[in-house]
Amino acid sequence: MMRIYLIGFMGSGKTSFGRRLARKLDYDFVDIDQEVESLAGQKVAGVFAERGEEGFRNLECEVLRRTAQSSGVVVATGGGTPCYHNNMDFMLEHGVTVYLKMSPLSLYRRLEMARKERPLLKGLKGEELLQLIENTLSQREGVYNRSHCIIKGETVRPRQVISLIFGH
Repeated sequence: MMRIYLIGFMGSGKTSFGRRLARKLDYDFVDIDQEVESLAGQKVAGVFAERGEEGFRNLECEVLRRTAQSSGVVVATGGGTPCYHNNMDFMLEHGVTVYLKMSPLSLYRRLEMARKERPLLKGLKGEELLQLIENTLSQREGVYNRSHCIIKGETVRPRQVISLIFGH
């Protein structure tokens, strides 16, 4: 039993894929954003509005560190989680990291249609949204690429990840 940390840009499918992977492995599932909301007693957008990004990142780090107490868990991180507070080092040390890698255009298509409120994308559409995705992804890619496994997010299947991690 281990910890599997799913990382990647917002909209890469960490939560929906993470639930499917956890079911397939008979593991628990933890979504960092949902845990932050539970801890803060408000939605992520409210945390950003009230405490700013730094306040959100501090809560996110606290929730992430708690995952070290569990085994047999799939953890869907936030898009920026690996990039703050040495979180990537923590995940590399305490589990297996899987980067759901997607092209900026694929992410744009998903995020443009997303109904979920995302504070970092508020009010962005069209070229502005694509530009933000490209810029932010280029800043984060070096951290994401440190993952134990890198999988194409557009076509990822639980069986693929299980095979990579467990060798069967």
